[in-house]
Amino acid sequence: MHNRNYLEQIDTLMERIKKGAFLTVRADGAINTMTIGWATIGYIWQRPVLMVAVRDSRHTFTLMERTDNFTVTIPFDAAHSKALAFCGTKSGRDVDKLQACGLSVKEAKAVASPIVDIAGIHYECTVVYKSAMDSTLLADALEGLYPKKDYHTLYFGEILACYETK
Repeated sequence: MHNRNYLEQIDTLMERIKKGAFLTVRADGAINTMTIGWATIGYIWQRPVLMVAVRDSRHTFTLMERTDNFTVTIPFDAAHSKALAFCGTKSGRDVDKLQACGLSVKEAKAVASPIVDIAGIHYECTVVYKSAMDSTLLADALEGLYPKKDYHTLYFGEILACYETK
């Protein structure tokens, strides 16, 4: 493992996130991971921040509301594409996705939520702000993305650690 700048190779990281990354959270003794394909990494409020979007219908949302931290693991390659597809289509309410995919977790360095124990880039974040989306913004663009009106809550996490594992 070696530490890295949170913006190092940002173009490559964002392309990998579009293909899928694991958002993992621990709350009330439960651990769940889900696949994300949208995120923003930047600098706001004088802090390095990673913003993730979680729909309130997701089991991960329930856990996110019970804790103040999360991790994001971005795989290095396509070796985990089946696990990403599974974790993006199944609910942690119904199945232990980590077990079903043969994935394990490892304790994070700076937050209570673990990282997925695979080769990749890992972000450890503490929630500094959250906001439910306002559906009146970008109404034309959102219509096609939210036919069920199940908008995301945006979680802004201050990046406390960023590193890669092989």
